[in-house]
Amino acid sequence: MSDLLRIGAQGVAAYRGALATIGDNVANAETKGYSRRDVKLSETAILGPGQPLYNNIAAVGGVKVSAIDRAWDAFKTADARRASADSARADAQVRWLTVAETALDDSDNGVSARLTNFYAAADTLAADPGGTAPRRGMLIALEGVTNAMKLSAEGLANASAGIGAEAQTATAAINNDLHALADVNTAIRRVASGTTARAQLEDERDRLLDSLNGNVSIDVTLNDAGMATVRANGPGGPLLLDGLTPALVEYRMADDGRLSLSTTIHSETNALTPSGGTVAGLVDSARSVADRRQTLDTIAADFAAQLNAWSAGGVDKNGAAGQPLLTGTGAAGLTVAIIDPAQVAAGNAGGAANGNLLTLKDQRAASGAEARSADMVTGLAQQLASVRTQSGALSIRRDNAMAARDDVSGIDLDREAAELLRYQQAYDGSAKILQVARETMQSILNLF
Repeated sequence: MSDLLRIGAQGVAAYRGALATIGDNVANAETKGYSRRDVKLSETAILGPGQPLYNNIAAVGGVKVSAIDRAWDAFKTADARRASADSARADAQVRWLTVAETALDDSDNGVSARLTNFYAAADTLAADPGGTAPRRGMLIALEGVTNAMKLSAEGLANASAGIGAEAQTATAAINNDLHALADVNTAIRRVASGTTARAQLEDERDRLLDSLNGNVSIDVTLNDAGMATVRANGPGGPLLLDGLTPALVEYRMADDGRLSLSTTIHSETNALTPSGGTVAGLVDSARSVADRRQTLDTIAADFAAQLNAWSAGGVDKNGAAGQPLLTGTGAAGLTVAIIDPAQVAAGNAGGAANGNLLTLKDQRAASGAEARSADMVTGLAQQLASVRTQSGALSIRRDNAMAARDDVSGIDLDREAAELLRYQQAYDGSAKILQVARETMQSILNLF
């Protein structure tokens, strides 16, 4: 009789725990980072001969919850992280290269279009070198060029500043995640495996790893206790978390806007070149924007030098030697130096009123500012188009990898409903055993 009571009591306790686990699964079906729990049941130890009230024939056992297993697949999790990191890198590039493309305006207000307008105004003046209006028109067109260069330079500088601000935020997030992971590692080693508390800690560990991976691609190794060791990029990459010791990740922005990162752990500092994640995309974008800023400044400097040399080779309306038309350095600092239309050096020393203007067309060659600025805009557009295509493909790859991982660890409500019915029936059966045992014992007692 005591066997029935023990079997029934153990069954009620075991299936109550199983029902609670299924309830947790259903309640967290939409919770990000939650992995499905599976209940593992096993027989209790059978009481054998030699113990009071038991013999070789009447040796029976009950059931117990031996473990709460967390549905998880190491390969699919690692694959999903790789895909997510690659997608995050491409997304960051698309975001900031789009900002750079906007700064390098290819409309009628862009540098290339304004240069075209300037040379067209020079052609108009060449047809009427004595007119004041065409001279003024050429100076206005030149001012349009400097304004366009200034706006593009400011736009690219703002893009660099924005990339730097996002890099600062991402680096802070990396360090926060690493410290939180160290705390979770500490907690995991103190909690027994196969328990709900352990599953909750492992969910939090993987959530933090996913968050970290979104900023910098990682390689994760778990020891027997479930503690994570994290390296950047791959197995041989810089160490980010050595069990309980997190690294300090720092970023630096050069004067031209280029980014570099480093890690410091156990008093050892190493360079970090992320192969994936948002930070990798920021490093790529910072380099692309810095290249365009340098190219724009070079175009502006060469244009100013060529135009001033051209002006010095001619004479103005009053027969005086041509003065510099542009002053300043860099695209952002370029300004028109003269305001008097009569000072435009349209003529040459030979007496031709438009002789010097006729040589200005030589600056429109493939090596000139007009062609080079157009090439710069076109090159950026092609790079952005390529990155957008790559981003779309990587997004699909990421979604597929995440879906494969969710097939293992995600919640299927139909499956949970079936399990709920199964355990409910088992619970009812165990309760019935208790009831029968109680009624039988009461009937025996009633005999006396």
